[in-house]
Amino acid sequence: MRTLKKIGWILLGILGIILIVGLIVIQTLKPDYSGEKPIKNLNAEVTVTYDPYGIPHIEATSETDAFRALGYVHAQDRLWQMELLRRVATGGLSEVFGKDLVSTDKFFLSLGIDDASAKSVAQLDPDSDVAIISEAYLDGINQFIEEGPTPVEFLLTGLKKKPYSMEDIYNTVGYMAFSFAMAHKTDPLLTIIRDSLGPEYLTDLEINSSPTTAWIRNYSGEEVSSEAAVISAASEALSKLPVPQFIGSNSWVIGPEKTKSGKVIFANDPHIGFAQPSVWFEAHLKTPTYEKYGYHLAGVPFPLLGHDRKMAYGFTMFENDDIDFFYEQLNPEDSTQYKTPTGWKNLDIVSKTIKVKDEADVEFSYRKSERGPILNGIANQIYVKRPISMDWIYTKGENEVLESLYGISHAEDIDDFKEALPKIHAPGLNTMYGDAEGNVAWWASAKLYQLGDSTQTKLVMDGSKDQDKKVRYLDFSENPQSVNPPWNYVYSANNQPDSISGMLYPGYYLPENRAKRIVNLLDEKSDWDAESVREMITDDVSSVNPSVITEMAKLITVGDLNDEQTLVLDHLNKWKGNYDTENAEAAVYHRWIYFFLKNTFEDELGEERFAQFTSTHFHKRLIAPMAAKENSVWWDNVKTKDTVETKKDIVQTSYIHAFQSLENDLGKDIAEWTWGRLHTLEHGHPIGQIAALRFLFNVGPFPVAGSREVINNMAFSYDGSSAFSVTAGPSTRRVIDFSDVENSMSILPTGQSGNPFSKYYKNQAKMFVQGEFRKMLMNPEEIEKTASSILVFRPTSQ
Repeated sequence: MRTLKKIGWILLGILGIILIVGLIVIQTLKPDYSGEKPIKNLNAEVTVTYDPYGIPHIEATSETDAFRALGYVHAQDRLWQMELLRRVATGGLSEVFGKDLVSTDKFFLSLGIDDASAKSVAQLDPDSDVAIISEAYLDGINQFIEEGPTPVEFLLTGLKKKPYSMEDIYNTVGYMAFSFAMAHKTDPLLTIIRDSLGPEYLTDLEINSSPTTAWIRNYSGEEVSSEAAVISAASEALSKLPVPQFIGSNSWVIGPEKTKSGKVIFANDPHIGFAQPSVWFEAHLKTPTYEKYGYHLAGVPFPLLGHDRKMAYGFTMFENDDIDFFYEQLNPEDSTQYKTPTGWKNLDIVSKTIKVKDEADVEFSYRKSERGPILNGIANQIYVKRPISMDWIYTKGENEVLESLYGISHAEDIDDFKEALPKIHAPGLNTMYGDAEGNVAWWASAKLYQLGDSTQTKLVMDGSKDQDKKVRYLDFSENPQSVNPPWNYVYSANNQPDSISGMLYPGYYLPENRAKRIVNLLDEKSDWDAESVREMITDDVSSVNPSVITEMAKLITVGDLNDEQTLVLDHLNKWKGNYDTENAEAAVYHRWIYFFLKNTFEDELGEERFAQFTSTHFHKRLIAPMAAKENSVWWDNVKTKDTVETKKDIVQTSYIHAFQSLENDLGKDIAEWTWGRLHTLEHGHPIGQIAALRFLFNVGPFPVAGSREVINNMAFSYDGSSAFSVTAGPSTRRVIDFSDVENSMSILPTGQSGNPFSKYYKNQAKMFVQGEFRKMLMNPEEIEKTASSILVFRPTSQ
């Protein structure tokens, strides 16, 4: 007994030592939110006051000092995120995660983002305000890299910290631009469908602009209408990325005539892939000449979203077509040449090296035409043997996106703000604006161009033909836009915009579902206040899905159903399209739609291409039209040679499949088929994929309300899995009321910090899923009164 006690005390002592060491390690690796720190190149003292949610309120006597401090505090909370984002465009992910990411690195290197970044930096005026402030921000990052604690992810992966450069800023912006694009997921697949099945199979796929959908209306002083319409495989590379992708967004700005206070109310919730850490880093900067409460992308100094007491701005994805694919015709006598409308030209050969963790370096080369890289052998969605090149507007011409972000964040009024927008060539953005003077505005910001009348941009075009060349670039004044329209609001939900350039611009627009709901709600009343807008931004009702049920339910032969199936169908017919977590109809609806799509399209496409099909935007656009369409070439199952299936067969079979799958997954008690059991959100960290470390790095899972294509857009894939696990949604929800700007509110999906040992790592996660908000503090007295801690930076000379 005495021996056992002795062993017990020894084990307890060892455990105590482990706990003490663990606590010391955690304290060492935590961000430092208080005290004093010397910082290089600082001109005067900078005070950083952290509020209760870990947002830094930075007060300095100059902009360079403020942004230098921003770089430091941004890095100490998000250095790992910065590291991953800067590595995407340079093919640096394999060095961190190993050989499984080599194909992803090849793909992104072939896009030429890194080469375009080097060119942009070489052309940047080092004496410009953009360069000076960016360098100050980089100074702050690099001082933390040099002196601060190493984030635990670097220790676990064995990765060494390296200084941040101006090229890294541009590479991060370039990745953001590509993650907005949809053509690479769509055009090759549509071309394969046409070539393998026939052009009639494209008819019902809703790939063109629709004259019946909810368009965003233009207004620039007078009503403008346009009747002329131009026709308008998530890649393996993107699917493997350990960083969030940009997918959509909502925004609306309500004019003074429709608010209780007579002041503008601004709302914005950009939709981005959920990950941990979440994408935005909030920071409030104040100097004698500059103040902005902004949302920063890791490694980018200027806020992409922001507001002050004068104005508010934000973005949604425009979804314009800014990537075109071309067949390249090689010279049969010289395979190093390709045909152009003006004759044969030599292909460029680009060689790259990829560093691979625990493996030898990978050397690879790709060919490049004047349009862009030839993707055969690089992008796995390119199946055909004919060489296909990709023409992407982002890597063409002068890149002034950073100058635009500087101009936007430093604008004094609506005219200053608009002047900065033409410098955004890509990605295409719906720029949303509201101000204290009562202005509301929306501009489609992108470098748009016109192609030949017979050109179909959703298919692979012919690089050797003159008809598929760009006819001209549009002037920014021709872009879709609306400034102070008579209906007293502007909005965007990634839906089709009207145009004032004589055409509907081709794109990969999302269905009208969210747009229709937003417009209906905004038109209902003229006494909006901040509280009702916050309620609207978490709205989870679909104005379209109940009509889909109506169309499909009328084809069901009720006599062939059992009692439980009939009861569920009756409930579906009464469903209002709401998506609270206790709702059962939502689960049945989405299982039914999944099987409806699968039974309609998979027989022709095959399993792999059906998976690509469900990753595109156009599959979302065709759900409602196909539910209403009586005749379609897709209804017949080509695998049943002796039977010709009808829409009725597809609908009935799909409903039975949906019911049976829910029974298998959730049990026979239909009262237990609640949406929250299937629709859950877990914020995954790349290292959280290791089961033993999931508890430390991942946040969640949580049952969540909302769904695909409702205002509270909690998106998921139709991938055949037993659950509808949320993959993307609001990366923040912001509501800014110019009648009470200091009480404007926001929320982040998890927390401000990306450091798992920080108290701000996940402290907003439960608030987010419950639709709650917190203040974006701007009042100096309130910031001081509620301060969680204060960090003071001093010049190194003191």
